[in-house]
Amino acid sequence: MGILKHHGKIERNLLALVLGIFVTVSIGGIVEVLPLFTIESTIEKVQGIRPYSPLELAGRNIYVREGCYLCHSQMIRPFRDEAERYGHYSLAAESLYDRPFQWGSKRTGPDLARVGGKYSNEWHVRHLVNPRSVVPGSVMPGYPHLLSTPLAADDIADHLKTLKTLGDPYSDEMIREARADLAAQAAPEAEVEGLLKRYPKAAVGDFDGQPGRLTEMDAVIAYLQMLGRMVDFTKFDPAAADR
Repeated sequence: MGILKHHGKIERNLLALVLGIFVTVSIGGIVEVLPLFTIESTIEKVQGIRPYSPLELAGRNIYVREGCYLCHSQMIRPFRDEAERYGHYSLAAESLYDRPFQWGSKRTGPDLARVGGKYSNEWHVRHLVNPRSVVPGSVMPGYPHLLSTPLAADDIADHLKTLKTLGDPYSDEMIREARADLAAQAAPEAEVEGLLKRYPKAAVGDFDGQPGRLTEMDAVIAYLQMLGRMVDFTKFDPAAADR
């Protein structure tokens, strides 16, 4: 209470004000950082987390390029209203291979952390081309150019190789098969046994409704259809994940 009574003097004294700010920030920093030293890891130990497939990775790059994170978050908080609307709260492990993570800072549109498998590929195409055709009143802009723009991903193997140097568990086989896997994931008649072995639960098939043509729309939808599908939450044990 004494400090509150004399706040006017402190605000007029530059040295006292700077000292007060330093003490306040130091206390806040200690409160936030100290708990991290008392736990083994901030990343839960859960089954199912894998690095992105080449097509998903290409789609994620486009998602970031178009600024989708500015209106859509990918972080469901551990509150009842969040879980009832979007699903199980987000785990840190689900963003393990995100550089940068896509948690977002606002929700002009709904959270997308669990959007994978919620809608059909056709719905996503219509929504991305003209959002109001499926969501009346939506303020989201359309992205029809994704449907007509060929996917440029000749450097996808180099991209995986770079991510491997950063710690992502891409094997030599994954890097070697990167371009073939990227094409196969969006080809309706392609052999995908090897792809699914390397990237379990990956959505496969024609995403944009244009068989035989690989577009940016294919990549974005492949990415969206993966979100939230890696972890089986019917078998998830929070207590076991923290050990």
